[in-house]
Amino acid sequence: MNNHCCSDMENSLTLNCDQHTDEYSCPDVLINYSDKFDEYGLIIHDGGNSSLLIQYCPFCGTKMPESKRDLWFDTLESMGFDDPAEQEIPEQFNSRDWYEST
Repeated sequence: MNNHCCSDMENSLTLNCDQHTDEYSCPDVLINYSDKFDEYGLIIHDGGNSSLLIQYCPFCGTKMPESKRDLWFDTLESMGFDDPAEQEIPEQFNSRDWYEST
């Protein structure tokens, strides 16, 4: 479980909707958190699952952690995975486990 910077951030990341099953389809959810990359983003509600990386919390101003996205790809590449979207990668790389175990 991640400890987010403030209760407003925690609340904004919670999908509490009886009409939508995921954060990208619910217009009330505006921020997402990727524990795999340890990054926060503003959801772009265009029918897909895109978000715009944010550097600071819009509620309390806390600096968000540095994204681990590049490190994720670099680490997998060093293990011989050149296309993780098409390859079966180790399960730990689907969550924060890969960077918490190092």
